[in-house]
Amino acid sequence: MGHEHHHHEVEGKNLFFTILLNASISLAELIGGIISGSISLISDAIHNFSDVLSLIISYLANKLAKKEATEKQTFGYKRSEIIAAFFNSSTLIVLAFFILYEAVERLIKPVEISSNLVILLALGSIAVNGLSVLFIKKDAEGNMNMKSAYLHLLGDMMTSIAVLIGGILMKYFQIYWIDPVFSILIAVYLLYLSRDIFVSSLKIMMQFTPKNIDILSIAKDISNIKGVANIHHIHVWQINEHDIMFEAHTDLEHNVKITEFEQILQSITKYLHNKYGIHHVTLQPEFLSNDNKELIKN
Repeated sequence: MGHEHHHHEVEGKNLFFTILLNASISLAELIGGIISGSISLISDAIHNFSDVLSLIISYLANKLAKKEATEKQTFGYKRSEIIAAFFNSSTLIVLAFFILYEAVERLIKPVEISSNLVILLALGSIAVNGLSVLFIKKDAEGNMNMKSAYLHLLGDMMTSIAVLIGGILMKYFQIYWIDPVFSILIAVYLLYLSRDIFVSSLKIMMQFTPKNIDILSIAKDISNIKGVANIHHIHVWQINEHDIMFEAHTDLEHNVKITEFEQILQSITKYLHNKYGIHHVTLQPEFLSNDNKELIKN
Protein backbone atom coordinates (compact mmCIF):
# COMPACT_ATOMS: atom_id res chain seq x y z
CA MET A 1 0.00 0.00 0.00
CA GLY A 2 1.32 3.46 -0.87
CA HIS A 3 1.46 6.35 1.57
CA GLU A 4 2.63 9.95 1.28
CA HIS A 5 5.14 11.16 3.89
CA HIS A 6 5.59 14.88 4.39
CA HIS A 7 8.81 15.31 6.32
CA HIS A 8 10.53 18.60 6.93
CA GLU A 9 12.76 19.66 4.03
CA VAL A 10 16.27 20.64 5.10
CA GLU A 11 17.55 23.96 3.78
CA GLY A 12 20.83 23.08 2.01
CA LYS A 13 21.79 26.76 1.68
CA ASN A 14 21.71 27.29 5.48
CA LEU A 15 23.84 24.20 5.98
CA PHE A 16 26.38 25.37 3.39
CA PHE A 17 26.80 28.78 5.09
CA THR A 18 27.18 27.03 8.45
CA ILE A 19 29.98 24.85 7.04
CA LEU A 20 31.89 27.92 5.79
CA LEU A 21 31.50 29.77 9.11
CA ASN A 22 32.74 26.82 11.15
CA ALA A 23 35.68 26.08 8.86
CA SER A 24 36.94 29.66 9.31
CA ILE A 25 36.62 29.73 13.11
CA SER A 26 38.22 26.26 13.43
CA LEU A 27 41.36 27.43 11.66
CA ALA A 28 41.51 30.65 13.66
CA GLU A 29 41.11 28.83 17.00
CA LEU A 30 43.69 26.18 16.14
CA ILE A 31 46.32 28.81 15.24
CA GLY A 32 45.34 30.88 18.28
CA GLY A 33 45.48 27.87 20.60
CA ILE A 34 49.00 26.96 19.43
CA ILE A 35 50.21 30.57 19.82
CA SER A 36 48.56 31.11 23.23
CA GLY A 37 49.26 27.61 24.60
CA SER A 38 45.61 27.09 25.59
CA ILE A 39 44.50 23.44 25.57
CA SER A 40 40.84 24.45 25.93
CA LEU A 41 41.14 26.67 22.84
CA ILE A 42 42.77 23.84 20.87
CA SER A 43 40.04 21.49 22.17
CA ASP A 44 37.41 23.93 20.98
CA ALA A 45 39.16 24.18 17.59
CA ILE A 46 39.21 20.37 17.23
CA HIS A 47 35.55 20.24 18.23
CA ASN A 48 34.77 22.99 15.72
CA PHE A 49 36.63 21.11 13.00
CA SER A 50 34.66 17.95 13.83
CA ASP A 51 31.56 20.11 13.31
CA VAL A 52 32.76 21.00 9.82
CA LEU A 53 33.17 17.31 9.00
CA SER A 54 29.83 16.40 10.57
CA LEU A 55 28.05 19.19 8.72
CA ILE A 56 29.57 18.10 5.40
CA ILE A 57 28.48 14.52 6.13
CA SER A 58 25.00 15.73 7.13
CA TYR A 59 24.76 17.82 3.97
CA LEU A 60 25.72 14.88 1.73
CA ALA A 61 23.47 12.45 3.65
CA ASN A 62 20.53 14.82 3.30
CA LYS A 63 21.10 15.03 -0.46
CA LEU A 64 21.34 11.23 -0.71
CA ALA A 65 18.19 10.67 1.38
CA LYS A 66 16.15 12.62 -1.20
CA LYS A 67 17.14 10.27 -4.04
CA GLU A 68 14.41 8.05 -5.44
CA ALA A 69 14.34 4.29 -4.86
CA THR A 70 15.49 2.08 -7.75
CA GLU A 71 15.48 -1.64 -8.55
CA LYS A 72 18.99 -1.79 -7.04
CA GLN A 73 18.21 0.41 -4.01
CA THR A 74 14.59 -0.45 -3.21
CA PHE A 75 14.57 1.74 -0.08
CA GLY A 76 16.52 4.49 -1.81
CA TYR A 77 19.18 6.10 0.43
CA LYS A 78 16.93 6.79 3.41
CA ARG A 79 19.32 5.22 5.91
CA SER A 80 22.19 7.53 4.87
CA GLU A 81 21.03 10.15 7.39
CA ILE A 82 21.03 7.57 10.19
CA ILE A 83 24.56 6.50 9.26
CA ALA A 84 25.58 10.20 9.29
CA ALA A 85 23.99 10.69 12.74
CA PHE A 86 25.82 7.60 14.04
CA PHE A 87 29.16 8.76 12.60
CA ASN A 88 28.76 12.30 13.93
CA SER A 89 27.86 11.16 17.45
CA SER A 90 30.73 8.62 17.38
CA THR A 91 33.27 11.32 16.49
CA LEU A 92 32.00 13.47 19.36
CA ILE A 93 32.57 10.61 21.80
CA VAL A 94 36.10 9.95 20.47
CA LEU A 95 36.95 13.67 20.62
CA ALA A 96 35.61 13.93 24.17
CA PHE A 97 38.00 11.20 25.36
CA PHE A 98 40.90 12.84 23.50
CA ILE A 99 40.15 16.17 25.19
CA LEU A 100 39.93 14.42 28.59
CA TYR A 101 43.37 12.87 28.09
CA GLU A 102 44.98 16.17 27.03
CA ALA A 103 43.29 18.10 29.84
CA VAL A 104 44.44 15.69 32.56
CA GLU A 105 48.03 15.95 31.25
CA ARG A 106 47.85 19.76 31.36
CA LEU A 107 46.29 19.65 34.84
CA ILE A 108 49.35 17.70 36.06
CA LYS A 109 51.74 20.13 34.30
CA PRO A 110 50.04 23.57 34.09
CA VAL A 111 51.57 26.27 31.85
CA GLU A 112 51.10 30.02 31.52
CA ILE A 113 48.65 30.95 28.77
CA SER A 114 48.15 34.09 26.62
CA SER A 115 44.67 34.92 27.88
CA ASN A 116 43.95 37.90 25.57
CA LEU A 117 44.03 35.69 22.47
CA VAL A 118 41.88 33.06 24.22
CA ILE A 119 39.23 35.68 25.07
CA LEU A 120 39.21 37.18 21.56
CA LEU A 121 38.90 33.84 19.74
CA ALA A 122 36.35 32.48 22.22
CA LEU A 123 34.15 35.54 21.51
CA GLY A 124 34.52 34.90 17.77
CA SER A 125 33.60 31.24 18.21
CA ILE A 126 30.51 32.10 20.29
CA ALA A 127 29.33 34.49 17.56
CA VAL A 128 29.93 31.98 14.74
CA ASN A 129 28.37 29.02 16.55
CA GLY A 130 25.42 31.09 17.76
CA LEU A 131 24.73 32.14 14.17
CA SER A 132 25.17 28.55 12.95
CA VAL A 133 22.72 27.26 15.58
CA LEU A 134 20.12 29.78 14.38
CA PHE A 135 20.74 28.75 10.75
CA ILE A 136 19.87 25.09 11.25
CA LYS A 137 17.59 25.15 14.33
CA LYS A 138 14.46 24.66 12.22
CA ASP A 139 16.07 21.84 10.21
CA ALA A 140 16.96 19.98 13.44
CA GLU A 141 13.27 19.53 14.29
CA GLY A 142 12.19 16.03 13.25
CA ASN A 143 15.48 15.04 11.59
CA MET A 144 18.01 12.94 13.56
CA ASN A 145 20.82 13.66 11.12
CA MET A 146 20.36 17.43 11.38
CA LYS A 147 19.77 17.17 15.13
CA SER A 148 23.20 15.54 15.52
CA ALA A 149 24.76 18.43 13.56
CA TYR A 150 22.72 20.94 15.59
CA LEU A 151 23.93 19.40 18.87
CA HIS A 152 27.52 19.56 17.59
CA LEU A 153 27.06 23.32 17.08
CA LEU A 154 25.18 23.91 20.31
CA GLY A 155 27.87 21.99 22.19
CA ASP A 156 30.48 24.12 20.48
CA MET A 157 28.79 27.34 21.56
CA MET A 158 28.65 26.11 25.16
CA THR A 159 32.31 25.06 25.10
CA SER A 160 33.28 28.45 23.67
CA ILE A 161 31.47 30.15 26.56
CA ALA A 162 33.47 27.97 28.96
CA VAL A 163 36.70 28.90 27.14
CA LEU A 164 35.76 32.60 27.40
CA ILE A 165 35.14 32.34 31.16
CA GLY A 166 38.47 30.51 31.52
CA GLY A 167 40.23 33.24 29.52
CA ILE A 168 38.79 35.95 31.77
CA LEU A 169 39.83 34.08 34.95
CA MET A 170 43.33 33.58 33.56
CA LYS A 171 43.67 37.24 32.54
CA TYR A 172 42.51 38.86 35.76
CA PHE A 173 43.25 36.19 38.40
CA GLN A 174 46.12 34.15 36.83
CA ILE A 175 44.20 30.92 37.51
CA TYR A 176 45.84 28.86 34.78
CA TRP A 177 44.62 25.49 36.05
CA ILE A 178 41.10 26.59 35.04
CA ASP A 179 41.98 25.93 31.38
CA PRO A 180 42.30 22.11 31.71
CA VAL A 181 39.44 21.98 34.25
CA PHE A 182 37.08 23.61 31.75
CA SER A 183 38.41 21.25 29.07
CA ILE A 184 37.37 18.29 31.25
CA LEU A 185 33.91 19.83 31.73
CA ILE A 186 33.67 20.35 27.95
CA ALA A 187 34.53 16.68 27.34
CA VAL A 188 31.92 15.44 29.83
CA TYR A 189 29.33 17.73 28.24
CA LEU A 190 30.16 16.37 24.77
CA LEU A 191 29.69 12.80 26.01
CA TYR A 192 26.31 13.76 27.49
CA LEU A 193 25.21 15.44 24.23
CA SER A 194 26.19 12.59 21.94
CA ARG A 195 24.97 9.57 23.94
CA ASP A 196 21.27 9.63 22.97
CA ILE A 197 21.86 10.08 19.24
CA PHE A 198 24.60 7.42 19.25
CA VAL A 199 22.30 4.87 20.95
CA SER A 200 19.22 5.76 18.85
CA SER A 201 21.03 5.63 15.50
CA LEU A 202 22.79 2.37 16.48
CA LYS A 203 19.44 0.75 17.35
CA ILE A 204 18.00 1.76 13.97
CA MET A 205 21.01 0.38 12.10
CA MET A 206 20.76 -2.86 14.11
CA GLN A 207 17.05 -3.02 13.15
CA PHE A 208 15.89 -3.16 16.77
CA THR A 209 12.18 -2.82 17.48
CA PRO A 210 11.38 0.92 17.96
CA LYS A 211 10.94 1.82 21.63
CA ASN A 212 7.28 2.87 21.23
CA ILE A 213 6.29 -0.50 19.73
CA ASP A 214 4.74 -3.15 22.02
CA ILE A 215 4.80 -6.40 20.03
CA LEU A 216 2.83 -8.39 22.65
CA SER A 217 0.01 -5.82 22.58
CA ILE A 218 0.07 -5.76 18.76
CA ALA A 219 -0.24 -9.56 18.60
CA LYS A 220 -3.11 -9.56 21.09
CA ASP A 221 -5.00 -6.71 19.39
CA ILE A 222 -4.60 -8.09 15.85
CA SER A 223 -5.72 -11.57 17.00
CA ASN A 224 -8.97 -9.93 18.16
CA ILE A 225 -9.68 -8.54 14.68
CA LYS A 226 -12.52 -10.43 12.97
CA GLY A 227 -11.21 -13.19 10.70
CA VAL A 228 -7.76 -13.42 12.34
CA ALA A 229 -6.91 -16.56 14.34
CA ASN A 230 -3.28 -15.76 15.11
CA ILE A 231 -0.34 -13.55 14.12
CA HIS A 232 3.27 -14.73 14.34
CA HIS A 233 6.79 -14.33 12.92
CA ILE A 234 6.56 -10.59 13.60
CA HIS A 235 9.37 -8.26 12.52
CA VAL A 236 9.28 -4.53 13.24
CA TRP A 237 12.16 -2.23 12.30
CA GLN A 238 12.99 1.28 11.09
CA ILE A 239 14.58 2.42 7.83
CA ASN A 240 15.13 5.89 9.31
CA GLU A 241 13.67 7.79 12.24
CA HIS A 242 10.32 8.25 10.46
CA ASP A 243 9.60 5.06 8.51
CA ILE A 244 8.64 1.97 10.53
CA MET A 245 8.30 -1.35 8.72
CA PHE A 246 6.08 -4.20 9.87
CA GLU A 247 5.86 -7.75 8.55
CA ALA A 248 4.22 -10.90 9.92
CA HIS A 249 2.46 -14.18 9.14
CA THR A 250 -1.32 -14.06 9.67
CA ASP A 251 -3.34 -17.19 10.43
CA LEU A 252 -6.92 -16.80 9.19
CA GLU A 253 -9.97 -18.39 10.80
CA HIS A 254 -11.45 -19.41 7.46
CA ASN A 255 -10.26 -20.19 3.93
CA VAL A 256 -11.28 -16.79 2.55
CA LYS A 257 -11.11 -15.20 -0.90
CA ILE A 258 -8.41 -12.62 -1.67
CA THR A 259 -11.02 -9.84 -1.66
CA GLU A 260 -12.08 -10.86 1.86
CA PHE A 261 -8.47 -10.93 3.04
CA GLU A 262 -8.06 -7.40 1.65
CA GLN A 263 -10.68 -6.24 4.18
CA ILE A 264 -8.79 -7.94 7.02
CA LEU A 265 -5.55 -6.37 5.74
CA GLN A 266 -7.16 -2.92 5.76
CA SER A 267 -8.30 -3.39 9.36
CA ILE A 268 -4.81 -4.44 10.50
CA THR A 269 -3.12 -1.65 8.52
CA LYS A 270 -5.49 0.98 9.94
CA TYR A 271 -4.88 -0.25 13.49
CA LEU A 272 -1.06 -0.21 13.10
CA HIS A 273 -1.10 3.23 11.49
CA ASN A 274 -3.45 4.84 14.03
CA LYS A 275 -1.87 3.37 17.18
CA TYR A 276 1.82 3.14 16.25
CA GLY A 277 2.34 5.34 13.17
CA ILE A 278 3.40 2.33 11.07
CA HIS A 279 3.01 3.11 7.35
CA HIS A 280 4.54 0.04 5.70
CA VAL A 281 2.77 -3.26 6.42
CA THR A 282 3.49 -6.63 4.78
CA LEU A 283 1.38 -9.64 5.82
CA GLN A 284 1.59 -13.25 4.69
CA PRO A 285 -1.91 -14.84 4.92
CA GLU A 286 -2.09 -18.48 6.04
CA PHE A 287 -4.85 -21.05 6.64
CA LEU A 288 -4.17 -24.38 8.36
CA SER A 289 -0.49 -23.85 7.62
CA ASN A 290 1.74 -26.27 9.52
CA ASP A 291 4.51 -23.79 10.38
CA ASN A 292 6.11 -22.61 13.60
CA LYS A 293 3.71 -20.27 15.46
CA GLU A 294 6.30 -18.47 17.56
CA LEU A 295 5.70 -14.74 17.90
CA ILE A 296 9.33 -13.91 17.10
CA LYS A 297 11.36 -16.18 14.84
CA ASN A 298 14.51 -15.63 12.80
